Amino acid sequence: MVINMLYQNIRIKRERIGIAQKDIAKILNIDYKTYSHYENEDVIIPLKHLITICNYYDISLDYAFNFTQTPQYPQNKTNVNPIEVGKRLKEFRKTNKLTQANLANIINVARSIIGEYENGHFLISTHSLYTICKDYNISADYLLGKTNNPKYFK
Repeated sequence: MVINMLYQNIRIKRERIGIAQKDIAKILNIDYKTYSHYENEDVIIPLKHLITICNYYDISLDYAFNFTQTPQYPQNKTNVNPIEVGKRLKEFRKTNKLTQANLANIINVARSIIGEYENGHFLISTHSLYTICKDYNISADYLLGKTNNPKYFK
């Protein structure tokens, strides 16, 4: 899978603190088998679950995605507001002179989905977030409004 480092990182972190998959599944309020599918890379973990896991482990999404070796940013927020995410995504798109259609093509979704993300109607998908951040060296935590710094990676 494209984001296999993510799954390795969350599995390693879980094993280091000595917690079982079934315990993480309880925290996420999902079936143990569903969580097992996440770690086995059978399905992409939904962003809301990834955020909960990162908050529980006290790590940034950038660290989970293996974009940085810094486990956590100072003054990192735990909550994600879809409206704020939409504003930051729109700001990112305009800064990079991308139309909604351009961005939709890059992350392989319908153009209308970009509008839904930007209007805060629903949260961006994990895969789309990862693709944008990887391709443009922008912080996932920044795009999600969890931090104001760093914005871009060098």
